[in-house]
This record gives sequence, C-alpha cells and structure tokens, in this order.
Amino acid sequence: MARVLLLAGVFLGLIHLAPAYDFYVGGRDGWVAKPAESYNLWAESMRFQVGDKLVFIYKTGKDSVLLVKEEDYNSCNTQNPIKKFDDGHTIFQFNRSGPFFFISGAAGHCSQGQKLVVVVMATRKPIPPPTSSPPHASPPSVPSPAKPPSSSPSPSPAPGNPSQPPAASPPSPTPSPRPSSAHNVALSRISNGVLALFLGAVFLG
Repeated sequence: MARVLLLAGVFLGLIHLAPAYDFYVGGRDGWVAKPAESYNLWAESMRFQVGDKLVFIYKTGKDSVLLVKEEDYNSCNTQNPIKKFDDGHTIFQFNRSGPFFFISGAAGHCSQGQKLVVVVMATRKPIPPPTSSPPHASPPSVPSPAKPPSSSPSPSPAPGNPSQPPAASPPSPTPSPRPSSAHNVALSRISNGVLALFLGAVFLG
C-alpha cells in the first residue's frame, strides 16, 4: 500500500512539473477554412493542460481568431467575441482548466469548419496533510477558598477531677454591740457622783 501511494505521489508530481507545450493548430496548413482534418478531431487526440499554448498561423489582414462563448461558437456569431487576434501568428496560452471556443473572424469561414473547441484538463496537485493545531493550554485552576465552619465547636472540658466548690471565706467577726443609751446614762451618773465626792473631800479637808 505504501508503494502505491508513493508511485501516485511521484506521478502527480511529474504532472505538476511537466513543461508546457506549443500546439500548432492545423499543422502545416495552419488556420484555414475547409481544413483537411476537422480541428475538433485533432483536438480530441491531444491532452491540453494549464500552461500549454495554441499557435494559430494565418494570413494577416485576411483572417483572424476569435475567442467566443459557447452559444456564439454554435451559431458562428462573430459580433460578440471575448477576444480578437488578427496578427497572423497568434499564440494563446491556457490559464485555467475547462473548455475554450475559437472561430474564424472572416465572413463565412466558421460555417466552413474553421472552428475549434479545446478542453483543458484540471491540474491536480497533491493535497497536503492537514496540520494539527497545537493543543490550547488550559488556564491554571484556581483552588476555591475553604468555607468557614458553620458553627464554632464548643470547647471540650479539660480532663481531671471535677471542679471543687469555691472555698468558703472565713466568717467576719461579729461587731460588739454598742452600749445602749440607758447604760451610758448610768455610767455618766456614777462618774459624776464619784467626782462630787472627790471634790467635797478636797474642800472639807
């Protein structure tokens, strides 16, 4: 299979690199009315490719070559040519593939067989393999921020002995009761009596 593909590629390459050729329309007789051989039969025996040339030789001033549309070719209409050549030595080069239609510009010559249709073969170039595009670098993934905890966990109790009740503070001393007013009056009277006896003894002595 690989050998077949290689030979096909070489063949297509040779076709692409083949030199262009000059084709003399009508051979020695040239471009004339009532040709010995039909121009179309001659063209059918040839292989025309893009870049090849047709050479028309005819008498200057008495004949011409017209490039026309297909409908004008069929009706031998010389009034609407695409191009007109009348230099006596016309060289026409094919720049595309497809059909080309030629007729003589001299009156009555087209109806006498001075007309030509040439079909140019399409040039087939090797199709290059599709180039694979480099993979697109994916953007670096950004880590999503961590969600805060929904509720703070309650601290676990510290291990050890159960908590002791607080030590009782020592009882404050009970204030001594203040002496009652009657007691104060009695003391005051006793003091006054003692003082009076002392003073009386002083004066009597």
